[in-house]
Amino acid sequence: MALNHACLPIPAPARQLDYYNWQRGSVKHIRWQPKFFKKEEIMTIILDAMGSDDYPEPEILAAIELQKMGEDVLLVGSQEIIKQHQSKLGLDHIKLQVFDAPDIVEMTDKPVESARKKPNNSMAVGLNLVKEGKAEAFVTAGNTGAAYFNSVTILKRLSGISRPALTAIIPVKNRKCVFLDTGANADCRPEFLLEFAVMGSTYAGKLFNTDAAKVGLLSNGEEAGKGNQLVRDAYPLLQNSGLNFYGNVEPKEVYAGHVDVVVADGFSGNVFIKSSESVAKLILDILKEGISSRFLSKIGYLMAKPAFSSLKKMMDPSETGAGILLGVNGLVFIGHGRSDARALISAVKLARSTIAKGLMESMRNEIQAKLSQPSLSSEEKG
Repeated sequence: MALNHACLPIPAPARQLDYYNWQRGSVKHIRWQPKFFKKEEIMTIILDAMGSDDYPEPEILAAIELQKMGEDVLLVGSQEIIKQHQSKLGLDHIKLQVFDAPDIVEMTDKPVESARKKPNNSMAVGLNLVKEGKAEAFVTAGNTGAAYFNSVTILKRLSGISRPALTAIIPVKNRKCVFLDTGANADCRPEFLLEFAVMGSTYAGKLFNTDAAKVGLLSNGEEAGKGNQLVRDAYPLLQNSGLNFYGNVEPKEVYAGHVDVVVADGFSGNVFIKSSESVAKLILDILKEGISSRFLSKIGYLMAKPAFSSLKKMMDPSETGAGILLGVNGLVFIGHGRSDARALISAVKLARSTIAKGLMESMRNEIQAKLSQPSLSSEEKG
């Protein structure tokens, strides 16, 4: 696929510059390196500039702030639109790294159709750069279906994985928990849930620095015989997998922090996550209304403000920024369409942390060890 691209140099006084040519094309790319980073620690992360509902302004603001932090971020999207919005924001004096991708996938576009009719869209272009080794991770707040389709089509599935899964990092008592699948696979087979469990356990191990992440299977009761047919059939697979399988978990066990990983089919997982987000918002709204209605409540709020701030931070999805798509040959992070600059910054930080922890190598090793039954290769699965 022919790509039109342009890269604008970043002013870098007192910074060491490393010039190199893209293997694809002749544009000279300038990678900048703040003094407090070692050269080998610099990791190029792609940020989809045309992803969020309000693109590209949140992405522009995030990229500028990330540059200040020393992150090597490459915006992929329509160079013309990015320049227009930089000017609108009064930030056109700041130079950003931009790789031109003129086609735009809208939230209403169908995944397969958008890939066919808009081949030079920012997702496809960015994921191809990851595939070619020119970037270590891809972050988007765009159309989830399109991001999933493009990731599977371009990066391919990991060998041994039938269905990649979307994750969320959710707050639970005193810590956090990995939840998957959050909506990529509405209809699942028992072996899919086993694959989710292996991938989720590996990811949680890296996130939480544990060699024995506890895995729970979402159900309507703790007993082994509870749940629908899918859950009942998946239970023995997880039990005999060699994972640290806790058993079935209800939502109360999840939020009590009994497990590090929760596994569910995409339909149930999506309902769980959306319900949790709605309840969290309701609680915060009730607290705000109660505080503002009485003078004494306002006084009490001032005294308890640190506790309220901690609660709000814990329940704020912007703190994590995005969920990783597990099961493809590359690091892909998909955020909410409502993501603002703060959420995108958090997503890029999560991506950088994940790269540094060597997730992909561990994922391949665990899949090979735990999913040893014969399966199709990623190429055969298509």
